Amino acid sequence: MKTSHRLLRVFSIVAVILAPLGVSLLSAQTAELRIGLVGLDTSHVVQFSSVLNNPADKNHLQGARVVGAFKGGSPDIEASASRVDGFTKEVMEKYGVKLYDSIEELARQVDALMIESNDGRLHLDQVKRALPFHKPLFIDKPFAASLRDVIEIFRLAKQAGVPVFTSSSLRFSAGMKTVTTPEVGGLVGALAYGPAAFEPHHPDLFWYGIHAAESLFTAMGRGCERVTRTSTADTDLVTGVWTDGRIGSMRGMRGVKAEYGIVAFGTKGVVDAKLDGAYAAMLREVLGFFRTGIAPVSSAETVEIYAFMEAAHESKRRGGVPVTIAEILKANGATDDPPR
Repeated sequence: MKTSHRLLRVFSIVAVILAPLGVSLLSAQTAELRIGLVGLDTSHVVQFSSVLNNPADKNHLQGARVVGAFKGGSPDIEASASRVDGFTKEVMEKYGVKLYDSIEELARQVDALMIESNDGRLHLDQVKRALPFHKPLFIDKPFAASLRDVIEIFRLAKQAGVPVFTSSSLRFSAGMKTVTTPEVGGLVGALAYGPAAFEPHHPDLFWYGIHAAESLFTAMGRGCERVTRTSTADTDLVTGVWTDGRIGSMRGMRGVKAEYGIVAFGTKGVVDAKLDGAYAAMLREVLGFFRTGIAPVSSAETVEIYAFMEAAHESKRRGGVPVTIAEILKANGATDDPPR
């Protein structure tokens, strides 16, 4: 047997072994990843296409290319309906992205999928359509429009053997790294802050508050036990108490110019770090995930972040009383065998 034939046979065997994990033959060969976008109604699709497809982009990453997309869009969300056509035109004409009529058709042509629809209500159905093709999935914020959908997406993905992950880009911001320096010492608490505009089809904090909430958990880690929310028209202050007694808070702001940041309180000092979009840093993590199937953020942590925000929503409904994470998880279908 010729060497080329032997190599082809080896790669074919590897592809069969890795397919249930969502890792394609191209991934096994470390060739250029072909990425598909589901939903073109967020500016992220333009930014991501530039970073991956445009060698002149100062943040250009090699090894992957956006090759196809499914347009999508939500007519009852103004931010979607008013922008989807423009973003679609830009990624097609400027970055050479091919449009497909269905998620299924797109999934057949790519190695990995990024679900970018800015309407979290669509994500569960989009995931269901994608899972049969065993392609790894990155799901942009908001991961879903309900905690129940968050839990169900991870359950279905685990059942199908398809790796899934989501993250705010702030998690990978350079500023976040200053929170865990020796100068700060052991973290005893944190305050994350940022814009928190509402969208009527999503729980209050899911739409934009997710960035500050995820920043808080990036610093504090898992283990939040109970949540209390104080809310006014322009401001939300959500405070969580962790099982080890630490206290972490997020401050969401509306109607003012607000930056993203986090104040970390340590045993040796306090640091106030500004956080930026860090799209290239996040995409680097996404590409590593696509190739290995190993998520840089566990599904259990993501579920807890969304449970934190849902508990805050429930606290507001009850007039600001504390609400436990355990109660919220149980009410939304979590089992004793949480996703990992």
